[in-house]
Amino acid sequence: MAYRILPVTPFQQNCTLFWCEQTRRAAIIDPGGEPVRILALLAELDLVPESILLTHGHLDHVGASAALAARLSVPIFGPHADDAFLIHALSEQCQMFGFPPVDAFEPDQWLHQGDHILVGKERLDVLHCPGHTPGHVVFVNARERLAQVGDVLFRGSIGRTDFPRSNHRQLIDSIQQRLFPLGDDVRFIPGHGPMSTIGNERRTNPFVVSKE
Repeated sequence: MAYRILPVTPFQQNCTLFWCEQTRRAAIIDPGGEPVRILALLAELDLVPESILLTHGHLDHVGASAALAARLSVPIFGPHADDAFLIHALSEQCQMFGFPPVDAFEPDQWLHQGDHILVGKERLDVLHCPGHTPGHVVFVNARERLAQVGDVLFRGSIGRTDFPRSNHRQLIDSIQQRLFPLGDDVRFIPGHGPMSTIGNERRTNPFVVSKE
């Protein structure tokens, strides 16, 4: 599986293309905005988009989803249904953050712990990792030891938990019980900022490193 990161919106959110190198079929993960740039990158890389995958319901991660799904005739998968309240309130999110208006939408399929998505011949496993939002999910390609973790974990930091229905204890549990067991060698793409590895964050991230 190959990937390309495209930061979008004023929040520089990491929209990510994952694709199967055998088939050139691709998933668009977290298209938060700037659909024209996303379409241009798909064309540049000669990819065939087959799905849109969402880690959670915040505007900067989902803002261009409905427009791209309609333009490309592809389904939207995710996040977990516990984030429905965020996607249904997209117009309010736009007003709050000064973004152009975006209509609410309904994903074609909500995702759950243990689900998997096929991208061409590649498989992405779904982990439900609540905390930053209650319905946050993570996508893992076990063969390539690669994950897109959205706003759960960052290089040297963790997701915010001062939003409605965020929960700090849940977030720490998600990181320690769902992400750390993936293995220290797993590389991850966060929702914002540079990549890191699970091992690096387990050893050095001040928000999750063991105090024992």
